[in-house]
Amino acid sequence: MGTGSVRVDGNALLLGEGVQIRFIRTLRLPESGTHALPPGLGEFPLRRVEDHPDTVPPEWLAKGGVMLPVYLREAMWLSFGGTRAPAALQVGVGKVCAVSGARWSGRLARSPQNYVVLPRQPWLDGINSGDGTVRQFVAVPLGLGATVEGQVTGEETTGGVQLQAFELGRAALAQWHRVERARLTPPQPPPPAPVGGEGLYGGPPVQAPMGGAFGGPVPAPMTAPPAPAGAPRSARPGGRSGPPAAPAMGLGVGGSMRQEVYRDERPLSDWAEEPAARVFVHLVPPPAWRRITGEEAPPSPVDRAAYTKAGLPWFDYYDESAADLAPTDALSGVKPVGEWLGDDHDPWVEPAPGQVEPLGNAPRPGRPVQDGDW
Repeated sequence: MGTGSVRVDGNALLLGEGVQIRFIRTLRLPESGTHALPPGLGEFPLRRVEDHPDTVPPEWLAKGGVMLPVYLREAMWLSFGGTRAPAALQVGVGKVCAVSGARWSGRLARSPQNYVVLPRQPWLDGINSGDGTVRQFVAVPLGLGATVEGQVTGEETTGGVQLQAFELGRAALAQWHRVERARLTPPQPPPPAPVGGEGLYGGPPVQAPMGGAFGGPVPAPMTAPPAPAGAPRSARPGGRSGPPAAPAMGLGVGGSMRQEVYRDERPLSDWAEEPAARVFVHLVPPPAWRRITGEEAPPSPVDRAAYTKAGLPWFDYYDESAADLAPTDALSGVKPVGEWLGDDHDPWVEPAPGQVEPLGNAPRPGRPVQDGDW
């Protein structure tokens, strides 16, 4: 069970005291070649499982957490903008680590690294494939063998996305606060001017609306340098049988894109031994979402050709001061979802050079989320 708080604030998940995560809808990449970062097409709406006890399957209530609607073969990325204090975040896809390919663990590990470091890691678009690339997260049903879970473990029993956040240990956190205070303390004014002259200086959980916030900018983390000018990427109860089971969804992989998963520069001992918070994210097909929540899912994303032909931006992120993680054996053999679902026949139009924009050398109230057994 998680030891800390998880809250929903609008479409953002807040884990512990400072980790903020949004699930962003995006264009699905072709499964061949390596591409620029696709844009954000708005946030997935989030709902707490416990708010729908009469319509969600009983096993979802047991796991707790939150849910979001996703179409078959729809792609997504995770935005960490707004995260403040340093945190180590584990990302599981069907309880397989998206960074190391290892089975889900309640502990941080370094060989191989099984977490991303926030706020240094601004987002995560897929599983770590090394050499400065990731393979895009793409939603698929369980039972076909197409999920990362099915290919790595040989079973498809969990699905969804799992998130677990670790904060800095007491000593490392105190040191970080000292550095932050020094960084944010304004310089002292010069001594007063001589008598008769003038000195140089003068004097000195509410729930947000859900389902909106499409296309808004992602806040820059406090500890990161300001990004260069340009568009932000987001501009990228017993006695009855209970509700019917919803189709189980998980994440497979799609195309490759240029994105680094950064190596942690801190010693492992800097991090707390126990997680501050964790949450299970259920992926719900639109028909089941309508039945469970009474709401319509967002419209299916615009196709790639229309987006590119309209001249809208793609992105390329680079941080010369960070080191990329190497690929792992477990994740290097994961095949794209097209191997199970057939070829992707959507037209593909490469973005023009001017459409790829460079990025980089770039506590809030909310309703608590119930954790469960998973």
